[in-house]
Amino acid sequence: MRIINPATDQLLRELEDDEISTVREKFARAKAAQRGWAATPLEQRLSLLRRFRELVISRGAALAEVLTAEVGKPIRQAQNELNGLLGRIDFFLEHVPAELADEQVLDASGIEERIAHEPLGVIANVSAWNYPYFVGANVFVPALLTGNAVLYKPSEFATLTGLEISAALHEAGVPKDVFIPVVGGGSVGALLLEEPVDGVFFTGSASTGRKIASAVAARLIRLQLELGGKDPAYVSDDVDVEAAAAGVADGAFYNAGQSCCAVERIYVHAAIWDAFVERFGAEVRGFVLGDPRDENTYIGPLTRRRAQLELLEDQVRDALSKGARLLTGGKRADRAGYFFEPTVLVDVDHTMDVMREESFGPIIGLMKVAGDEQAVELMNDTQYGLTAAVYSKQRDRAERVLRQLDVGSAYWNCCDRVSPRLPWSGRRSSGVGCTLSTYGIEAFLRPKAWHLRQP
Repeated sequence: MRIINPATDQLLRELEDDEISTVREKFARAKAAQRGWAATPLEQRLSLLRRFRELVISRGAALAEVLTAEVGKPIRQAQNELNGLLGRIDFFLEHVPAELADEQVLDASGIEERIAHEPLGVIANVSAWNYPYFVGANVFVPALLTGNAVLYKPSEFATLTGLEISAALHEAGVPKDVFIPVVGGGSVGALLLEEPVDGVFFTGSASTGRKIASAVAARLIRLQLELGGKDPAYVSDDVDVEAAAAGVADGAFYNAGQSCCAVERIYVHAAIWDAFVERFGAEVRGFVLGDPRDENTYIGPLTRRRAQLELLEDQVRDALSKGARLLTGGKRADRAGYFFEPTVLVDVDHTMDVMREESFGPIIGLMKVAGDEQAVELMNDTQYGLTAAVYSKQRDRAERVLRQLDVGSAYWNCCDRVSPRLPWSGRRSSGVGCTLSTYGIEAFLRPKAWHLRQP
């Protein structure tokens, strides 16, 4: 495996991929270690993850630099991800004990009924590159705390970060056979799925998610898929145009649009169309594209490099050929590395790929709508169902629109936001299952019913 810096196209490091023999050996180690880990007192497991949290803090600057080098995430955004990770760890540390506790549901006439919560066993955590700390920790932190062993395959685009995570967990005291990194691309992920794991937790594209679902369907194991989105935002006619434009632009272009919950299509009420387009264009033109190591940079390179550049070029070409107008951007940046100019297309419609297919880059389409009813119709016109946002001064109006949308997360006057206290889930092609919240802890447990009769 060749680890490439997407900002410079320079080689960072070469690593040996896992192969069938090493994947099998790692699974065997995890399987042998899992029962002992589950029997470890909960307070000890909590203590080790607290130590991991401390190491993330003490190594924060160095970890951010690694993330920026291999993923291309601007350094301030990399630091933000590491800082945001702490709250997620804290949530799991606080709430796992209650989720693991036995529940007595009956004690009468000599019969006791109790529900126990047991770990799944060995799980395969096939993680993502765009937010490797967030996405990874959503799985491996509650998995470890609830007594599971984890075979962790970081994305091939964030492998160095995955190895840093592994090193920190091991230094914190998590046994090396309980959390094991698996290195490689899609073919290695396929090998991992061939092992008799007890659950598969994947974050990535819808197409890969379907392949994973097919690969493990016959085994009837726990499967969780956090997949893509084509997340809409509706800007109604009663907003503060300047504030709404700034909020939606950040939601669309943060991390160069490489977020599953990034705003990917915008519907604007006709009454404010001209004013919003003007203000939105000004916001986007103000975004600084450049060296991700520079703290002033807002738009970094594309992590998936050449293939993603070509996809974005195709979406621009398709939109323009069907009547869209280019407001700003529209092409690769004239510099080394894999940069695409922040791009805004207006006068778009649903015949265009930019409004139907996931972009996962710094590009957005704006479409004029007559009102709330048309906005609802268009926002639901998608195979995806991850998030949706409504910008309006009227809460009742916004909630009325959002209740009609088939999505897992609804936003009023905000977007591109994730909370550890709320379930993160998708509908339709955006996935199955959920992470975060207490539901995201329960995903790593299975109930056992106890019927106990006094002699």
